[in-house]
Amino acid sequence: NSILSLYLSAFHFFVVTLYHKCPFFLDLLNLKERCMIKLIRFLLILFLAFSFCFWGWGKCTKEGGTLISEKQERLKEKADSAKVYCVKNGLNTNYCFLVDFSIHSGKKRFFVWDFKGDSILCASLCAHGYGKNSTVSNPVFSNIEGSYCSSLGRYKVGVRSYSKWGINVHYKLHGLEATNNNAFKRVVVLHSYDLIPVVEIYPAHLPLGMSQGCPVIANDVMRRVDKLLKDEKKPLLLWVYQ
Repeated sequence: NSILSLYLSAFHFFVVTLYHKCPFFLDLLNLKERCMIKLIRFLLILFLAFSFCFWGWGKCTKEGGTLISEKQERLKEKADSAKVYCVKNGLNTNYCFLVDFSIHSGKKRFFVWDFKGDSILCASLCAHGYGKNSTVSNPVFSNIEGSYCSSLGRYKVGVRSYSKWGINVHYKLHGLEATNNNAFKRVVVLHSYDLIPVVEIYPAHLPLGMSQGCPVIANDVMRRVDKLLKDEKKPLLLWVYQ
């Protein structure tokens, strides 16, 4: 309301100034007083229409920004908690990997978090397992061998090895909780896949079948992850949550 009042005051000032300071303008247009009133009304309606459009756009932008900031806050909270866990358990305190399976599969939900910069270093789409009646929008989680499901919880990223998928590199994962402590036996590893898009595909979902429980990411991000893991001395934390 205060912004709208400011707009109206500015418009009124413009009209009054035009009328008193620029009489030649009225002569030029050869307008009578009644025509001038109609013109002012028309301009006022036009101005109000643009003002309300601008106000509505600003409101939508603000609401969208709030939703984005809420997701960023949740990620930041997880990153802060991960930092505490890494310090306590002797894991890497430079970087960690966060996987938020509550995010739509057509959006980026694998994040490389930079602890020192307190920010996202890079991000990727990430496939979830297809087992136990999982759908594209609703993953089912399990720690049972042969379930082909993703498992929630914290993992320690292990050694580098050959993969027949993606960039031909994978990293072993060691589950650190009761919800994922069979990960190594289940051969749940971090790897990439050629068909994972680099860009977000929302509102479309990633199709099922790309993962038997592994966090599977895009090739371009896997190359960055591979370089980072080869450079770091201490093992990194990978945390899958929903």
